[in-house]
Amino acid sequence: MNPTTTARGLARIGADIGGTFTDVVLETPTKRHSTKVLTTYDAPERALLDGIAVLLAEAGLTAGDVGLVVHGTTLATNALIERRGAKTALLTTEGFRDVLEMGTESRFDQYDIAMDKPPALVPRDLRVTVRERLAADGTELLPLDESAVREAATLFKAQGVESVAVAFLHSYVNPVHEQRAGELLREALPGVTISLSSEVSPEMREYERFSTTAANAYVQPIVASYLGRLDAKLRALGFGCPLFLMLSSGGLTTVETAAKFPVRLVESGPAGGALFAAGVAAERGISRMLALDVGGTTAKICYIDDGRPQSSQVFEVARVHRFRKGSGLPLRIPVVEMVEIGAGGGSIARIDGAGRLTVGPKSAASEPGPACYGRGGTEPTVTDADLMLGRIAPDAFAGGKLPLDTAACERALLALPGLRQADAATRALGISEIVDEAMASAARVHAVELGLTLDRRTLVAFGGCAPLHAARVAEKLGLDEVVIPRSAGVGSAVGFLNAPIAYEIARSLHQALDTFDVDAVNTLLSTMTAEAHAIVRHGDAAAPRAVRCTAFARYRGQGHEIAIDVPARTLEAADAQTLTESFETAYRAHYGGLAVKLPIEVLTWRVSVATVLPPPEPVADPTKPFTATPHAHREVLDPGLGEVRRHALYRRTDLRPGHRLAGPALIVEDETTTVVSPSFDAHIDGHGYIVMTRRLAA
Repeated sequence: MNPTTTARGLARIGADIGGTFTDVVLETPTKRHSTKVLTTYDAPERALLDGIAVLLAEAGLTAGDVGLVVHGTTLATNALIERRGAKTALLTTEGFRDVLEMGTESRFDQYDIAMDKPPALVPRDLRVTVRERLAADGTELLPLDESAVREAATLFKAQGVESVAVAFLHSYVNPVHEQRAGELLREALPGVTISLSSEVSPEMREYERFSTTAANAYVQPIVASYLGRLDAKLRALGFGCPLFLMLSSGGLTTVETAAKFPVRLVESGPAGGALFAAGVAAERGISRMLALDVGGTTAKICYIDDGRPQSSQVFEVARVHRFRKGSGLPLRIPVVEMVEIGAGGGSIARIDGAGRLTVGPKSAASEPGPACYGRGGTEPTVTDADLMLGRIAPDAFAGGKLPLDTAACERALLALPGLRQADAATRALGISEIVDEAMASAARVHAVELGLTLDRRTLVAFGGCAPLHAARVAEKLGLDEVVIPRSAGVGSAVGFLNAPIAYEIARSLHQALDTFDVDAVNTLLSTMTAEAHAIVRHGDAAAPRAVRCTAFARYRGQGHEIAIDVPARTLEAADAQTLTESFETAYRAHYGGLAVKLPIEVLTWRVSVATVLPPPEPVADPTKPFTATPHAHREVLDPGLGEVRRHALYRRTDLRPGHRLAGPALIVEDETTTVVSPSFDAHIDGHGYIVMTRRLAA
């Protein structure tokens, strides 16, 4: 039995709140139901509960029949991007007041004299220092001035502070000063949330640790309040099952842990999508995958090799310069490694200062939404372009629940200035090509950043917008196979239901491998493992669990580390050589060779504990393929050929494993439409997935 299935009920619900749509999935042992509801920004839980009510009625179930609810949300991310968090203060070591302002003193654009950096989450007048000091090894050099902490609390109270971040120098080695400061602040400021860097991000590098702790404090009151409301409303509706939250690392955690460390939720939706794609990789035996998740606001690109998404320990949020690396707020949290760009169905097209047509990153979101939604939007978006090109039927969008306004779409496209000679369809074609090239370019750049290649990869596309553009993106990248899974339009929500209950802990402990202190490392790993087990056990005490240990190592003098696997057992002195060999193998794979003989050092250790999920059951493809029959045809402007082509129309519900069809074609379902371009043929595999294969040249 899946460890995330409880005894109380066999039905499970996954819900993903996105920037435009809230996706809800209900699974029973025999059937999957899904729906998309426009996100309600004033109260995000309203759309979620509305979607759940629709699916319960459709399935003929009650709240008591549900055994699990898994939720991912963009609430923390949006609060950071839009600066709608709580009034936050920072208490730090004397002399380190401006760490959040100074950062690493690097410039993401060294030639732009007017370069804008993201403003600090905590204004300078609320950044207060106290006398205390620990050495790099954790020994006390100067005791904590408790009276100064109380004075700071008095100031914070007078200023109406709602949340406090406490970040002292070297507290990741010894948390005693932070813990005492936290106690004093809680006594003086009842009702104010307190975030300690030694709990939120106990790793070296002051700027990243301070930034992560400040971000956690900034969103904690909002997220904790939201989760409390959602949990209470679910209970009032009769749900007695567990509510789990999706973490950015791809695991599930409890409401209590999510409310304490909400910064770990910033990429929860995309992480669910990565797990969804990894499940497809396991089912189809795909060893080299490029996952493309395109929703209403953004496109996410993730590389998955041997069934495992790439991961990272640092993530940037709220970039201020066209998603350029270094222009955002760094968060030192476990996260699925992916690149995210402003290219979704709601991304707005405009003419820039140079007179060029550009798309995104600004999105029409759900309020007012694309012009074709008929909700007051007047600016053309990618969805408007897809409608004008003929890819979307105006009366079948979102299963017919949201009729599209073709006239409003055309007016918005024709309102673009500077394109007087172009009709609406030509303008739509330009928008489509720009957004497809943006996704292809992001995939190429991300591959280079990771030291990977695109050769012989399968593109797996999901999210409401991705199947519309996947074939064209594959053509641009030179990929020969595209897979559109079942429930692709709500892929992240499905991924939530495939996630293990998991938790990761990372802590810094400097170790040179030529003077390896095996006892110190074993003590640290044992403590971290026990803490992670306790959190996972709180979610599911009976499920079997697996432990994975990772070290982040570098040559001495380098500025960045690479991840290496560590045996998940008690280490021995001889394991220093094992770690050395692992590092050299990983370094050679990443950089193409080894550096001159230099000492190797480990800076950070990470432990992940996760429940063990059963492997997917193999399903053979049908041995006797048969030709699918279209129910209609539609004229669609094809971007590859630059001309209108007659596309056969198929309903996905009519297609069965073994069905084959030739492009050009459109395969329509409630949550999305798959475009099979003229250069691809398609068939339905044993899992019910659409598999597009590039047609060989005659």
